[in-house]
Amino acid sequence: MAAVDECAECGFGYVAGPEEIPPRLRGLAQRYTEALAGVPDIRRRPAPEVWSALEYTCHLRDVLRVQGERLDLALRTDAPQFAPMGRDELVVTAAYNRQDPAAVLAALGAAADVLATAFAALGPAELARTGLYPWPRPVARTMLWLGQHTVHEGEHHLMDVRRQQG
Repeated sequence: MAAVDECAECGFGYVAGPEEIPPRLRGLAQRYTEALAGVPDIRRRPAPEVWSALEYTCHLRDVLRVQGERLDLALRTDAPQFAPMGRDELVVTAAYNRQDPAAVLAALGAAADVLATAFAALGPAELARTGLYPWPRPVARTMLWLGQHTVHEGEHHLMDVRRQQG
């Protein structure tokens, strides 16, 4: 299976070099803070199947944490298999829409900084390591792709949040 090169919905291209990943990750917390400020009701779902702005923000926080765990595993283990994060289940089990937005944004910023620091320390050999990524179906992905995909998650869901602005 070929790697994802571009997101058809948001236009994100997976061409960022490794040096672009840390600053783009570090900028996410501020950008989400600004975007959420423009949403009239951050807990309201615009449709039953569409997450609220707060749910998207919680999801990104958890994506950053999970991607950090995956990166760590790939650096310690040859060709690990990454477990799915259970994104749809977490919305319910972690009660995303009942969480404190300020705490979510602070945790998102902290997770982004930890992951950015980890990516900044990687050299070509580490970036070329692979793990079996579960989405959209299991396929070996490099850690460079993992970083690019994580930036894409941030950008894509920021678009989702901005769609809910008043």
